[in-house]
Amino acid sequence: MTKRSGWYYEKRELRHTPSIQAGLTMDQETQYRREGARFILQVGNKMGLRYETMATGVVYFHRFYMVHTFQTFPRHVTACCCLFLAGKVEETPKKCRDIMKTARSLIDDTTWAEFGADPREEVMTLERILLQTIKFDFIVEHPYTYLLKYAKCLKGDKKRLPNMVQMAWTFVNDSLCTTLCLQWEPEIIAIALMYLAGKLSKFDVTDWVGRIPKHQRWWDMYVEGISMELLEDICHQVLDLYSPNRSEAGGASSEPSITMPSVAPRRPVTPTQSSSTAPPPAKKAKKEEAPPPQAPPPTYPNQQRHYPPPAVTTPQAPPPHYATQPPPSHYSSGSHPPSTYHQPGAAGHYPAPPTNQPPPSHYAPPPHGSTSSSYYPPPPSTNNPPPNYAPAGPSSNYPPPSSYPHSSSRPYYPPSS
Repeated sequence: MTKRSGWYYEKRELRHTPSIQAGLTMDQETQYRREGARFILQVGNKMGLRYETMATGVVYFHRFYMVHTFQTFPRHVTACCCLFLAGKVEETPKKCRDIMKTARSLIDDTTWAEFGADPREEVMTLERILLQTIKFDFIVEHPYTYLLKYAKCLKGDKKRLPNMVQMAWTFVNDSLCTTLCLQWEPEIIAIALMYLAGKLSKFDVTDWVGRIPKHQRWWDMYVEGISMELLEDICHQVLDLYSPNRSEAGGASSEPSITMPSVAPRRPVTPTQSSSTAPPPAKKAKKEEAPPPQAPPPTYPNQQRHYPPPAVTTPQAPPPHYATQPPPSHYSSGSHPPSTYHQPGAAGHYPAPPTNQPPPSHYAPPPHGSTSSSYYPPPPSTNNPPPNYAPAGPSSNYPPPSSYPHSSSRPYYPPSS
């Protein structure tokens, strides 16, 4: 047997829930739990949610009323809150107003009055209480995964195996309306309901994959220590849903003949085909319906272009050569007079400098009629001796250091070698 966590209770604890201690009878609480679970399934099916999301919401619902009472929190409001939280946990979120809209279409005005003046605010407020009640324990396992896992390992009649799996899947769906999720682990529930479905569909397990000599039954390979009394008790708690004369706490019966409940499978699922399992059942062929006539595609008028066509660009003339105009000057902004411009010669574009002109000089020009040799003085001779300068005096006007009053009068002794 696997280790039980804190969310599993004994049957005596289920007979003393907070609602029963507050004055509710056990039959009334059983009825309220069934109504709340079925309401979650109805809303979830109408909204197209997955079975894991709906099953998680039902488990939250049963755990919530192991702490609180039906007298304090109406079951329909709690059911919507649990489904809203389960959608976020299972990554299939739905808006609260969409859940409220779907729930309004399934209940009457008297039940809708339980949601108060602002149903959305009522559910959002109850969500905080639900989170504290379940202690933020969001992860919930369901028997669906174990059901498919165990079915892949069974060997028997290949024609009856899919029917057995479909029936067991239906029993798992209906077990959500009971408190089995508060009593046993999901793998034990899957084994018990597969045992029940095998008895009703007359599927006999001849062998299974991974069998060893110490395994007497096929479920001993997964969970050891399961007794037949435990399996019978779980089976009869599910069968009590179809017989109104029995209570949920009815004892186990050893009668071999069990009438098949007249309910259709909600979500028939078959195991994946492998070398040791039977192929999935053939699906019923759907009637081929003629496709609806489609309207011809609309014709659109020639639309105007959003942008004008590109303008035709004319080739531009090359830039003129400076044959008739002078080149640009960096020194003058005015135009060059025509008399100062010379046609380019063979050596270059710019004219040669004029000849017979004296070089530039920093001295004033000589007077008119005098020559340059008689006017300008000769350059100084380089053979003249250097001038005699007076000896330089002290570089500072300050008195010598010995004249300071704070100078030391001790003589200086050089260091000895």
